Amino acid sequence: MKIITRLGLISLLLASAASYSQTEQDPASLRENPDNPLVEIQTSMGNIILELFPQEAPLTVANFIELAEGEKAFTDPDTGEMVTRPYFDGQVFHRVIDNFMIQGGSPTGLGNGTPGFTFEDEINARALGLDRMQAIDEEGVPHPFLRIGSQEQFQAAILSPLLAEMGISSQEELEASLAEVEERVLSLSVQDVYENQGYEYTQTVMSRMPVRGVIAMANAGPNTNGSQFFINLVDTEWLAGKHTVFGRVRQGMDVVDAIGATPTDDSDRPLEEVRIIQIREIE
Repeated sequence: MKIITRLGLISLLLASAASYSQTEQDPASLRENPDNPLVEIQTSMGNIILELFPQEAPLTVANFIELAEGEKAFTDPDTGEMVTRPYFDGQVFHRVIDNFMIQGGSPTGLGNGTPGFTFEDEINARALGLDRMQAIDEEGVPHPFLRIGSQEQFQAAILSPLLAEMGISSQEELEASLAEVEERVLSLSVQDVYENQGYEYTQTVMSRMPVRGVIAMANAGPNTNGSQFFINLVDTEWLAGKHTVFGRVRQGMDVVDAIGATPTDDSDRPLEEVRIIQIREIE
């Protein structure tokens, strides 16, 4: 029994072709700025295309591309010698946390080690609105970005850095300045808290929030960027002001999600390696 006529078959083929062309969109057309570079991360689970933001993070974008293309020297983790080759080729996503992010760029594949250099953050706290966010509200509740849930965390994140900034180093000095300290605590913005912790900000670039799909630098604190990066599976506003955002996924977010869903051990390392085959700029 004939259920598809020749004309119907042609219509189905045309519809299928149109659908294919929509899914296989030219990556260049996905950019928000035609001058921004595109890079492709080829992984063992599929490919991810990123648009990078050199106007917002010029040092970070240059570092990422130069390491990827083998144009920047780094310390070989096995020999300790400075070498120049495509840095990310053959590495793994060593840290994967479902409903958070996937992380790569560790020279040892274990999350430790550095490429032999560090460079500064590129973050505009005012562009993120951190200067307008009150660190402690009138009820004494810390801003949710600060992720403070105990007195110990309050002491470490807010009070101790503030006392150091005020030059208070003894119990006697603290008792003599209690009213001033209380006033300062209640006047702090989130930006103030981070600056007391050592973060430095610039107004020479714009910054954007670390939302789902962005790529940002992993670090060990202020101005400790090297080679490790992460891609967000969800919005992570509490990381704003602490990590340089330098690009966003434009194609292959399904691959990022699939990597994020891989089973992991107690150290958040995938049970089966998810390998970075290579990272290259798309010309």
